[in-house]
Amino acid sequence: MLTIVFDLDGTLIDTAPDLVNTLNFILAQEGLPAVPYDDARPLIGGGARGMIEQALVLEGRGATAAEVDLLYTGFVAHYAAHIADRSRPFPEVEPVLDRLAAAGHRLAVCTNKLESLSKRLLDILQLSGRFAAICGPDTFAVQKPDPQIFRATVLRAGGEPQRAIMVGDSATDIRTARAAEVPVIAVDFGYTDVPIATLGPDRVISSFAQLPAVIDDLASVKNAVDDQGFIGHKD
Repeated sequence: MLTIVFDLDGTLIDTAPDLVNTLNFILAQEGLPAVPYDDARPLIGGGARGMIEQALVLEGRGATAAEVDLLYTGFVAHYAAHIADRSRPFPEVEPVLDRLAAAGHRLAVCTNKLESLSKRLLDILQLSGRFAAICGPDTFAVQKPDPQIFRATVLRAGGEPQRAIMVGDSATDIRTARAAEVPVIAVDFGYTDVPIATLGPDRVISSFAQLPAVIDDLASVKNAVDDQGFIGHKD
């Protein structure tokens, strides 16, 4: 049995429509023009605060930390009220999660979205029950790419950190997995501004339907299991 740890935004759920709408709502309150969707989508991997900071840069405006904090507070409040207006699971997510669970794997979410927002989104989309743990940066007072959030998420899910795999869509997820010394599978339909394959994940998938076979492949590679447990990541 492995613990499969998923990123949320851009990996399990296509949250871009609601996140970008919220960003532009906040910018409009500041009298700033909207950021085009295609320009804003790659900003999501940096989290809500990062989105705000980078959007201000795109608009040619600086902001103090206190100003960003205020914008962030407004962002979270608006987003919470509109968190699933248009956000939906990516194709094949639900049947694949069920298939992985049926194979005996534990499933967890490790995200830089606040835990309360993550649970709210997954509750509305009726996905929460599929995960043994749903953890954000406020859960353990640490965020990705610090490996501690990954390890703590695995432990909360009842798994063993050395027998886990990360599934994500960004450089942050890959850095997290490398720091935690676990394999990482990257989806190529997420929110990164460079081709995900160039960031060096162990495997890349273009559809969730490919995930079970790729997990099986990683689990069976030479030296994947030793006396310490699962160590099948690529150096």
